Order: sequence, then C-alpha cells, then structure tokens
Amino acid sequence: MRLENKSIIITGSCTGIGKAIAKRCVQEGARVVIHGLEEEWAIKVVNELGKEKAVFLIEDITTDHCAEQLVDLAVHSFGKLDAVVNNAAAVTSSNIQSTDLPLFRRVLEVNTLAPFALIKAALPELEKNRGSVLNIGSVNAWSGEPNLMAYSVSKGALMTLTRNLGDTLMRENGVRVNQINPGWVLTENEADRKRQHGLRDDWYADLPAMYAPAGRILLPEEIAAAAVYWLADESGPVSGQVVDLEQHPFIGRNPPKDDTTIPT
Repeated sequence: MRLENKSIIITGSCTGIGKAIAKRCVQEGARVVIHGLEEEWAIKVVNELGKEKAVFLIEDITTDHCAEQLVDLAVHSFGKLDAVVNNAAAVTSSNIQSTDLPLFRRVLEVNTLAPFALIKAALPELEKNRGSVLNIGSVNAWSGEPNLMAYSVSKGALMTLTRNLGDTLMRENGVRVNQINPGWVLTENEADRKRQHGLRDDWYADLPAMYAPAGRILLPEEIAAAAVYWLADESGPVSGQVVDLEQHPFIGRNPPKDDTTIPT
C-alpha cells in the first residue's frame, strides 16, 4: 500500500474532499486525524474508517493552539506525524461591495493563515520523518469568479505560500510542500449551495459543455486519488509545485462561442 503506516492530519475532513482524502489514505494503509466542526459527522467518519485507524478533533481551525492540538493528537495516537493536508476552507460568496474587512480577515484566517500555523506547528515532527505537506487550493486562485473575491484572494495567497515553503523547507528541513487546485467538485456542500441558489436537486446532471466538457464535474474521490501521489514516497523530492485538477485548461482557454450559459 502506498501510505503504509503513515500518520496524516487532514483538516476539514468531516465531509467533502477532506473526507474523501481521509478514506483514501486509510485504504492506502495510513492512519489519520480527522478534523472539523461537526462532532456527529466526525464520529461517523471515524466509525467508518475504524477507531484503530482514525481519531478526531473538533475545533475551529483558527483558534489559538488548534494547530498544536492536532499535532499532539497525531503523535500521541500514532507515535509520529508524516504528513499534513490543509483542506479546511471557508467558501464565502462575496464581491467588492459585499466584502467588509471582518469578512475578508476571517476568510484569510481560515484559508491562508491557519494552514501556515499548522505547517509551522507540525514542522519539527515532519522533519523527523522527511514528511510532506499537501495544501488544497482552488483554480480560483488564478483570479476567481466575481462573487468569490475574498475566497479567491485567500487561495492565491495559499499558492504563493506553497511555492515559498516548498523551496525553503525542502532545502532546510527535508520537508516537501505541494498543492493541488481542484476545479468544480460535486461535494455535499456544493450541492447544498446550488440548491440554496434555487437550482433543482439534480442541477449537475446537464451542465453546459463550457463548464463540464466531460458531461459531469469532478468527484471528491477523484481529488483524493490525486492527493495520494503527493503524500506518498513515490513523489520523491518534488516540492513547491501547484497542480490544477480540472477537465479543461483554466488559463488561456477559448470557450465555444455558442455556449454562454453561466451556472448560478
């Protein structure tokens, strides 16, 4: 198995992409720390994965000492820490008119500063095992949609953090830092958001080809499959890399002229 005996922290793993990554990591032989805000969901995930393979912490990722608690829990439960997946994120719709400073600060705290804090707290343990960090970004980091302004900026900052630390920590600590930028993924939260916008329950069944050339959008399990490579030893010394995971080129793309439908 590709992650045999590795100990991995995965933030925001009670649902969605984080949960899918946790499940795939355990399938590949790892033990995981589940993290989120919903204790009922965390218990369900741990029971599904097996209590010998998973433990959980319920805590706001931005609170003081949350990062240290996650590291301590991993080391206490599994004897070491091999990898961190920074997946927890605040996905907030906002543009320049609707974004005030408190909202902007909150999004940056969750999406950029909390990952930094966890990397810093985990570094001594990761260095012992020549471990790795995988940041989960977004293709919106490249500029973002008009109504995802604060979120997009936070993911752009995370991308720069990945490239900066991917160089520095590899040279100085032997720790790799990489990032994957998922495109449009059919998570539980995304499905709920679209329903709240007034779309029908199966809104994802017939999306315009401009947004889904394959006829569907990505699944959390497909992001998880890609994550394993970056967490496994098979990715070797590769560090400081950002990979977009989408079904079409995100930069410099020329969409079909007859396809102008934009999803809500």
